[in-house]
Amino acid sequence: MNRIAVIDYGMGNLHSVAKALEHVGSQLGQQTEVLVTPDPQLIQSADRVIFPGVGAIRDCMAEIIRLGVGDIVREAIATKPVFAICVGMQALMSRSQENGGVDCLGLIDGEVRFFGDELKDAAGQKLKVPHMGWNEVEQLGEHPMWEGIADRSRFYFVHSYYLAHDAQSAARGVIGASHYGAEVAAAIARPNLFATQFHPEKSQEAGLTLLRNFLQWDGQA
Repeated sequence: MNRIAVIDYGMGNLHSVAKALEHVGSQLGQQTEVLVTPDPQLIQSADRVIFPGVGAIRDCMAEIIRLGVGDIVREAIATKPVFAICVGMQALMSRSQENGGVDCLGLIDGEVRFFGDELKDAAGQKLKVPHMGWNEVEQLGEHPMWEGIADRSRFYFVHSYYLAHDAQSAARGVIGASHYGAEVAAAIARPNLFATQFHPEKSQEAGLTLLRNFLQWDGQA
């Protein structure tokens, strides 16, 4: 039995992630149990953990703090594979500019920035914020989570704030990058941790392949 805990702290529709995990588990022919839960004991007993997030970081962090989710995530990363998605990835950083500035969990050094009101492409055309839709992800290194996914495959993004792909990317473990008027850190990999700014559960076959890989990943690079 492969037991996956999706941490429920009241932010976002988590059942699409759960359904996608159940689907790829059945494709692998394995018994997969997906629990959408806030219960620390159930999360601790799971084989793998999903740390999702949707909405304003201020509200997410308020619930993360209230429910002690930060400690749960830290403990999970120490012992098992964890997949952080969208605002879940942003919450791992030191700080976000959103909502006038919000302190995050500080598990990874870095500030999440606003795209800006005057974001433009290379031709000088104004880009819409939030960044919503499909975008290529360049793979910056080999990793078991990229298995079976072509470099520069397209994934689905929905966000107004981003972690920059810059000189600090290597130290942060950035392993996937996108461009949307700025260089965006699209994926981060560390021992027992894989995190994406995009939504794999909304990214069709490439996203399902990533989730399928997560069900088999042992947490190592």
